[in-house]
Amino acid sequence: MNSFSADERLALRESIHLLLSKQSDERAVRATMDTTSGYDAKLWQELAKMGVVGLIVDETHGGAGVGPMELELVMEEVGAALLCSPFLASGVLAAALLDALADAGLNDRLLPGIADGSCIATAALTGKSGRWTPDGVAVSGQEVDGEWRLSGCASYVVHGQNADVLLVLASTDRGLECFVVEPRAAGIGMAALPTFDHTLRLAEITFEGVKAELITAQIPVWDAVSRAMDLTLVALAGEQAGAAQHCLSSTVEYAKNRIQFGRAIGSFQAVKHMAADLLLETESALSAARNAAARLAEDAEAATEAVSLAAFACADAFVTTAATSIQMHGGIAFTWEHPAHLYLRRARADAQLFGSSSFHRERFIQALGA
Repeated sequence: MNSFSADERLALRESIHLLLSKQSDERAVRATMDTTSGYDAKLWQELAKMGVVGLIVDETHGGAGVGPMELELVMEEVGAALLCSPFLASGVLAAALLDALADAGLNDRLLPGIADGSCIATAALTGKSGRWTPDGVAVSGQEVDGEWRLSGCASYVVHGQNADVLLVLASTDRGLECFVVEPRAAGIGMAALPTFDHTLRLAEITFEGVKAELITAQIPVWDAVSRAMDLTLVALAGEQAGAAQHCLSSTVEYAKNRIQFGRAIGSFQAVKHMAADLLLETESALSAARNAAARLAEDAEAATEAVSLAAFACADAFVTTAATSIQMHGGIAFTWEHPAHLYLRRARADAQLFGSSSFHRERFIQALGA
């Protein structure tokens, strides 16, 4: 794993900020979220050329091979820009899962494409229950005449509609196993799920005797899934913290310039108090996300605690900041045309994407041994 210096991280952040400020502004986000794919293929390739898509993929497979701290920093900019892309699904979750499973031959085949953006992968880990635990798996696998066949249903598959490769978790008589599946294979049903956040794509996938390739995992499969999920939660926390920070800064700017009763509304005590509360929320979220990334990079014993804390703290902070931001903008922010509305929808969706705040609080308490 490579680790950037502070100056290199700053340069990376500035370059991504510059690109997204030009190509993922409000107008671009609104145009992209109305497309079928839900992402801008041209911007996706630019992100790939910049090394963002393959950020965590090892250098031997064409990626940058950096760790959680650099990933979290990039995701802060992704969140601030409300980027519409399958990066979290492909460049983070799927790439991290493949790395953790450590099937050398498969990684040689798939990771270079994931790193250069030519192959979009995603992971199907849970069923309709939405439980991100082993008992939430609703796909089963059977070996028949030397071939594996999958049956069942996977739901909440992030950007499943855009995937060129599916990594599917399934229960077998040997325990949990992970499989590679071609999304257009015979027996697969793919249905888009309605999403509160129109910048997000989720799919429900059904399997009826679908031919699948068993991944030769080098560690227990659920351990690999847990590692991939921890890194994905850190990335999501970074996105939430960055988006919350953007909501705060844009709202404070508005409060400084919006004149009411002959004064800027930011001069009213009640508005000052609200802004101060949001500053605490966003600073706490940034601290939690960055601390979780640092603990994960160190492979510290307390990493699970830090990740769980970041998962619920950043989700709650983003929802609070986005909702309060709308209040501070007054009636105009309740309209669909105002960008604050888009951030609130992203906040509500992100807060449920890989488990609710209650789920992560419970996980945090368990990690503490309480």
